[in-house]
Amino acid sequence: MQRYFVTGGQQEDSITFSVEDVHHIRRVMRMEEGSRVYAVFPDGKTAVAVLDQVTETDVRASVEEWVEDTVELPVDVVLACGLVKGDKFDYIIQKGTELGAAGFVPFEAARSIVKWDRKKSGKKIERWQKIAKEAAEQSHRSRLPSVAEPMPLASLIEYGQQFDVTIFAYEESAKKGEQAAFYEAVSRLSPGSRLLVVTGPEGGFSDQEANVLSESGFKPCALGPRILRAETAPLYVLSAISFYLELKR
Repeated sequence: MQRYFVTGGQQEDSITFSVEDVHHIRRVMRMEEGSRVYAVFPDGKTAVAVLDQVTETDVRASVEEWVEDTVELPVDVVLACGLVKGDKFDYIIQKGTELGAAGFVPFEAARSIVKWDRKKSGKKIERWQKIAKEAAEQSHRSRLPSVAEPMPLASLIEYGQQFDVTIFAYEESAKKGEQAAFYEAVSRLSPGSRLLVVTGPEGGFSDQEANVLSESGFKPCALGPRILRAETAPLYVLSAISFYLELKR
């Protein structure tokens, strides 16, 4: 059953859909009145909804039954990633959403090859949000991850003050054979905890960035003995956290 995130809310048991979702329902899925979909509301509640009205410009539905979903990670994991070139950040958002990320924060790193064009920021953020929405629907999430506008490292450090645990993936830690910091950080998490994970761009962190992060309370962590690509590291983190908190017995 197809899943849609409802941003317009619910009024008197009538659910309305966005213009993009109306197009998807009619043109892609070719649904008709009487078809059923999952409708996910901003508060995370999910319902099976029956389409009552399907026209060229409007689709309306009503709640048939509420569904108890337990698909979200028990902790909030936000990925702060140094700006990377090409479509790598698209990939991080798509796969990170599938793996349960609560949000994404790109930041302007010293070694980022790509430079943020603020004149095009609106369209870029809109694209990233669309990628997150589609991935969340595909993976049957009950929560839509947030995507922030890129920020400098200083702003990221200030942003990190609202989290319970803050770490950064540091390849120098891996080269030195450090193996315990990431495990210790994850083992400190409990249901409802918030974790901010910072990963670098293609060139990694500069020495100055690593020092500033460490001095600001971010724990440097190795992600195993191998050096991971910029687009691999955040996904490794999410996979490991999922195993530790959801699958380990």
